[in-house]
Amino acid sequence: MIQQNSELVSWSNKLSCGVKLIDDQHKGLVDLVNDMFKHATGNEKQEHDYFNRVIQEAVKYVKVHFATEEKIMLATKFSGYAEHKKEHDNFVLAVVANIKDYEAGKRLTLSSFTRYLKEWILSHIAVMDKRYFEYFKTIATRKDDGKLSITSADIK
Repeated sequence: MIQQNSELVSWSNKLSCGVKLIDDQHKGLVDLVNDMFKHATGNEKQEHDYFNRVIQEAVKYVKVHFATEEKIMLATKFSGYAEHKKEHDNFVLAVVANIKDYEAGKRLTLSSFTRYLKEWILSHIAVMDKRYFEYFKTIATRKDDGKLSITSADIK
């Protein structure tokens, strides 16, 4: 059995891109994965009920986050946009396929699904997102606190 109070992912400065809007969304993704992990109890009925309650909201959250990143990339003319968008699209397709399998009665444990999300999120932030983090740092204006000043208003 998995400890109820354990965290699967801890936020650290290594995951920060310096853009508050993106960092806040990434923290939300980390929180989501940790919440899912806490509900991976091994009790199939409880996990099923939890999964049904949260999965659509989780998909919506991820889509909003991806759209935010993509709008910023387009607005800043980031050359890696097409590759990055393809990674986002592939992730959404993989998650939707997992949901369809689950709804069709195929066994999907919350623990394995959560670990998949964790690995994808961490590797995506560490590799793919770092590319645009560095690009943004070269073009964004800096506030007195040293944070990049890209806000949701900048990407509409």
